Amino acid sequence: MTKFRPCIDLHDGQVKQIVGGSLRDEGGGPIENHVAEQSAGWFAAKYRDDGLTGGHVIKLGPGNDAAAREALSAYPGGLQIGGGIHAGNAKQWIDAGASHVIVTSWLFDPGGELIESRLQQLIQSVGRQRIVLDLSCRRVEPSDSGELAWRVAMNRWQTLTTVKIDHATLDRLSAYCDEFLVHAADVEGLCQGIDADLVARLASWASRSATPRPMTYAGGVATMDDVTKIETASLGKIDVTVGSSLDMFGGQGCRYQDLVKRNQAARSDH
Repeated sequence: MTKFRPCIDLHDGQVKQIVGGSLRDEGGGPIENHVAEQSAGWFAAKYRDDGLTGGHVIKLGPGNDAAAREALSAYPGGLQIGGGIHAGNAKQWIDAGASHVIVTSWLFDPGGELIESRLQQLIQSVGRQRIVLDLSCRRVEPSDSGELAWRVAMNRWQTLTTVKIDHATLDRLSAYCDEFLVHAADVEGLCQGIDADLVARLASWASRSATPRPMTYAGGVATMDDVTKIETASLGKIDVTVGSSLDMFGGQGCRYQDLVKRNQAARSDH
């Protein structure tokens, strides 16, 4: 059954929900959907108390380390950490209480080519079972065959890499990680519906792969119907993160307590 994975997105030390495509390096803040009054530690403690596992803390730029550490100390072993992670600091975040480290940009050279030796460095640092590969992506022009295409985006989703989201890529990279996290950056934070085509691509891999890994989709979830669509398309093999549409983040499309009850029902089924 598709499980709800909670999130704590940090920007300038605060818990926020933003439009993912609005992150920029060259001045000007992102478009903010919600700025929480509560601290990162408050959210982490709530997720802990509600029995939610496998959620993630994402540091969107500098100035977020203290808030991230607060969250991890409130829920040790219950949250993953991403944002600026590399082989040199991965272990310190595990030691700070993260269950996994989430990595994207450091794995690529400035031109967007994957440096596979860095995957090996990460494994040497914390072990494959502690690694989540963030394959957050943007839709690109279809191939000559007309097949839909997405490419992984790095640097807070600003720069496209050469890595495509397809079965071959997922098969190859599954040897280096314990899980995948996939943000659909084009619809992230818009609350206008999921990228159903991307979900279908991910679901087809999850259903057929000889080496499947847990996978979480994020981006565009507007209502509980979108959660159901993900579960149906993936036969429950893909989990989901809900952000800006969640009532606890000022949204109106999804009730946090409904998602908590959903997870509790899934656990009782097992």
